[in-house]
Amino acid sequence: MSYPQQSSEMRTHPDFAEMRERFERTASSGPAIALEGLILLAGVYAAISPWVVHFTNEPNITVNNLIVGITVSVIALGMTTAPGRMLTLTWVVAPLGAWLVLSPWVVTADHGARAGIVWNNCFVGGVTAVLGLAAMALVADTARRERR
Repeated sequence: MSYPQQSSEMRTHPDFAEMRERFERTASSGPAIALEGLILLAGVYAAISPWVVHFTNEPNITVNNLIVGITVSVIALGMTTAPGRMLTLTWVVAPLGAWLVLSPWVVTADHGARAGIVWNNCFVGGVTAVLGLAAMALVADTARRERR
């Protein structure tokens, strides 16, 4: 059984152009540009932190930080290149930051990690979560202003 494609109908919806224009305005504002850059930096640091802090003998947390860091970086790059589509995904950054905080106790084999790993992940995870919350607030504030 085949289902009809709905994507062409969405592009003809009267609110489609207005929604895309609103997201473009949000993404081109000064705070949005600063948040995108900071989220990108946090993601890149999370990805390279296993080699900066020397997560020796901890392959699970190394892979975890690499994957989460690359994911955050890709979301930040997407926010820059396709803001109309990616700004709605900013909510994903905050849980990824929370995961970075929790991961030293969840991912490691003995459910405990060295102090350097814990401090590193708590710092970068906290920063990432706060930046994700700030990006969500920016999108919500723009949507609220548009409804008025």
